[in-house]
Amino acid sequence: MTVAEGVCAESTGAMALGAPAASAMAVGAAAQALRLKRGEFAIAVHLGLIRLMVPHDGGRPRVGCEEVERIRSQDGFPEVLRERVRTVGTAEGARQLGISPDRFTKLARAGCLTPITFYLNRYRAIVWLYLADELTGFAARESQLLTGRSPGWLRDRLEGGADCRANNWRSRRVERLLSLTEDPWARVAVLADTLDPVQLAEVVDDPYERAYLARLRPEPAFGPTGPVWARETMAHLMRADEPDELLWRRVNLIMELDNAREVRSAPRPGGDRRAFASPASERAPAPDFRADADADAGAGPVPALAPASPPAVPPSPCPETGPVQAPPGSAEPAIGLLARIGLRRRTDRDADRRQSPRGRVPFGGRRGKCP
Repeated sequence: MTVAEGVCAESTGAMALGAPAASAMAVGAAAQALRLKRGEFAIAVHLGLIRLMVPHDGGRPRVGCEEVERIRSQDGFPEVLRERVRTVGTAEGARQLGISPDRFTKLARAGCLTPITFYLNRYRAIVWLYLADELTGFAARESQLLTGRSPGWLRDRLEGGADCRANNWRSRRVERLLSLTEDPWARVAVLADTLDPVQLAEVVDDPYERAYLARLRPEPAFGPTGPVWARETMAHLMRADEPDELLWRRVNLIMELDNAREVRSAPRPGGDRRAFASPASERAPAPDFRADADADAGAGPVPALAPASPPAVPPSPCPETGPVQAPPGSAEPAIGLLARIGLRRRTDRDADRRQSPRGRVPFGGRRGKCP
């Protein structure tokens, strides 16, 4: 039994319309009306071919009847639509490009091919899927990579152990979701989904904001399905794991978070200042990154990611040092960008603030260190 991946059909960025029930239908019924499988429907939503809408009072996303009729009235329906969302695995993609599966995998690992989705096979190994249309365009643009000896830059990248498939998939997903919404906090939620709970708590240190982001986290349109282990493994795959990617995600999250705070504050319970508790360990098991296998023809139900509980703020690296008391009536100084992305420890900054007099910090001043 295979477990298909369904995170391409998130409702983030869907039209927030209070349409009456008679003018909209559930996504399952819409998929049947458009003659699409669940995975094909999810990809069509991800590519912007089908527009979802969410009621003002919340709830599952739906598809307007006018949207269904618009798609059904297009020329070549449903063959043209199904061809645009058709995916292939490694073996079928290699046949389409006229190369060996091993060369296809090397091109994908080097970042030349970007997956559109994935699923977990019976061995819990990740199977990447690619758009057939994009492979055709790649063959026309980069025909020199399909024959002869691979260029030096590609060999060096592979010899260094590079595997850009997960990174490229995450980047594609994040860019698409960001293009679908203008709500500042929804954009923050998209970027927050790429960090694990510990790193997210380092950037977003307010537990109420983290709880708000958990509510706004993109979810599959078909709802939570599939076993828990599959959802946990896929949640792990969605998080950045390379140092450069982690730095880039944290910097972008900080900029989007600052913008969202200027627009409006995250909702807070009235008078309740307690932090949200979280289990001691929230890390999901790492997925099996063995060699990619060919796609099964019949993918199973599409799982959804269950929103994780917001983690508690990690303890200070200097537990014996108490918090710095600001002078009465003075505003708390802002935390620098380097400290917020983790390149400079906040305790060092606090020590500088304690040792330096008010006003300008003298050049060459000695930085305080943790005892």
